[in-house]
Amino acid sequence: MKPGYVYIVTNKNNTTLYIGVTSNLKQRISQHKEKYYKKSFTARYNCDKLVYHEAHQQIGDAIAREKQLKGGSRAKKIALIESINPNWNDLFNDL
Repeated sequence: MKPGYVYIVTNKNNTTLYIGVTSNLKQRISQHKEKYYKKSFTARYNCDKLVYHEAHQQIGDAIAREKQLKGGSRAKKIALIESINPNWNDLFNDL
């Protein structure tokens, strides 16, 4: 099976969070930045700043983790982001 990644992107003011899953993190974040899917949630809310990501050996594990994160509170998501990225920097260039 393919590896997978769970990620969180936000807008420039860090007010909207989007959690996604992909098998190619760099390509997917590039799509968010380019607004490749013009009518998508991330395009409408300008979520193109990568603030959190984690790798999984199998895409199925990443999908399960995505569901877990989406079910959590906003406060838990913020705590998760700040555990690795306290300044909410865009992590895209570090990929």
